[in-house]
Amino acid sequence: MKPCISQATTLRNSFEADLPMLSRNGWTDVEIWLTKLETFLQSHSLAEARSMMAADGIKAVAASSQGGLLLSRGGERASHWDHFRHRLTLLAELGVPALVITPDFVPQASADDYLHAAAALGEAAELASTFGVRIALEFQKTSPFCACLETAIALIEQSGAVNAGVCFDVFHYYTGPSKPEDLAQVTPQNLAWVQVSDLSGTPRELAGDGDRILPGDGDFQLGPIIEHLGRIGYDGHVSLEVLNPHLWQVAPDQAGS
Repeated sequence: MKPCISQATTLRNSFEADLPMLSRNGWTDVEIWLTKLETFLQSHSLAEARSMMAADGIKAVAASSQGGLLLSRGGERASHWDHFRHRLTLLAELGVPALVITPDFVPQASADDYLHAAAALGEAAELASTFGVRIALEFQKTSPFCACLETAIALIEQSGAVNAGVCFDVFHYYTGPSKPEDLAQVTPQNLAWVQVSDLSGTPRELAGDGDRILPGDGDFQLGPIIEHLGRIGYDGHVSLEVLNPHLWQVAPDQAGS
């Protein structure tokens, strides 16, 4: 397994300021936060982004995140998918091999929504494959239709996509409806990305992204998860993703160290 850091961990830092700071602190593999990249590209070129990353020894190994693909319809769907295609073009030119996608939010999910989402996931994975990008589907504890690991794996299986896998976010695993036995369904074939954080002093039912803390500082039992990943031979990245506003307030070098 290879260490990685998400730019969400230093969210208030700009894309261009992140690169030398992360490099100074020993990070080489980075999960790009797409909004940061797109803000940078409003006044800079993609060639500049590549040059800066190369100068700081930074390799973009994944990007987060894309929503709106699974349940949107009509004009809304067209808008999301146009954005998706544009982002795939950026990722291909930067050589980024994985993209995290998130479940759409709907008031209440129906059986038809699951069929629609599985079909859309297959379509998204097929399109992404033409750009050399693999889809990583993240389950989120607040999602009405994809809140747990088991459901994410089922959607991937139903989609028939060989270019899609699970984004296993430890925060959503521990604070949502996933069960320990769900881990047995995780294989090297259906696991595309891993994100880690921790939680302390907050009931899991009330925990939000802003309550995340650094791994090892909280109550999550990370050992069994890492051990399982080792047993199945997972040799991908494990990304530090801590979307904590208090962490964003500290000096970027301290947050990235």
